[in-house]
Amino acid sequence: MPVGTQGTVKAVTKEQLLGTKPQIILGNTYHLYLRPGLDVLKHFGGLHRFINWNMPILTDSGGFQVFSLAKGKEKGGKHRAEVVLTDEGVRFKSHLDGSWHFFTPEFVIEIQEIIGSDIMMPLDVCPPYPVSHTTAKDAVDKTLNWLKRSKIAKKNENQALFGIVQGSTYEDLRRESALRTVELDMDGYSIGGLSVGEPVEYMYSMTEVVVELLPEDKPRYLMGVGTPENIIESVERGVDMFDCVMPTRNARNGTLFTHYGRINIKAAKYKMSDEPLDKDCDCYTCRNFSRGYLRHLYNAEEITGMILGTIHNLRFYNKLMEDIRKAIKNESFSEFKRQFYGKYLGA
Repeated sequence: MPVGTQGTVKAVTKEQLLGTKPQIILGNTYHLYLRPGLDVLKHFGGLHRFINWNMPILTDSGGFQVFSLAKGKEKGGKHRAEVVLTDEGVRFKSHLDGSWHFFTPEFVIEIQEIIGSDIMMPLDVCPPYPVSHTTAKDAVDKTLNWLKRSKIAKKNENQALFGIVQGSTYEDLRRESALRTVELDMDGYSIGGLSVGEPVEYMYSMTEVVVELLPEDKPRYLMGVGTPENIIESVERGVDMFDCVMPTRNARNGTLFTHYGRINIKAAKYKMSDEPLDKDCDCYTCRNFSRGYLRHLYNAEEITGMILGTIHNLRFYNKLMEDIRKAIKNESFSEFKRQFYGKYLGA
């Protein structure tokens, strides 16, 4: 899922985004609640109409942002976010203007019903890494209690509500969280609290533990992941859905993904290159422009460079998922993985 945190996927228009063939995009409850605000979203009849998007939207609950933004202030801003966590919910300071707000599980569902997202995430507690077993256990308990309240609060039958499995890197807590969440019979299941700084081996092992306990006939969503390798390894373990800012954020910085590995397009070696960025890619950028031209745009700090890079990275990720789905249907995933790694990692 391309990440459109504030109602837009950064550096691309709707038409450019559609050209990368996404199936769904992601928005964020915390950011949309603060700006443009619920009054605006109500006026426009929800996020789909506001941004003129007639495909599915998933909204994260904003819980991760509440806690992560407590560590610092918005770039160029003056306000340090603060958080007070209680059994009832979470009280926090806006990173925009320092005003205080209070998120309860019920209010977060109300916000997402105003947004009108097709898939909603409940308010959860996402602890950092590393964290003590006691703190991780408290996060599991609060997340489950909040999920029960979220399910009761949900009014719109046309919106799906996923449960979120927490537990940090503790196998016993992951098992407990998964089993108790499945008991609530949710529309789908998210694996949260990974890709937060833990070694990748922990991410894979915890994903394995959780996926084995989740129903095979419901979507399984690994939140905030990741690199092409992360996606392939996690699909192999049974994950269906992913989101990450990596393709768009890296594109803006000049790091582009190709079938032959990651490249820094600003490097001098591409100055005279008349090759396409990725000869195996069918995106607008690769069909029309050379590596040499893209390098020039990035080094001249032209906005067009970021746009073309973002188009490519998004298409690369969406094409990766298309190829994965095709390989699974053809029962050839292992061969696909071997061939992909052979080119991408040079193995």
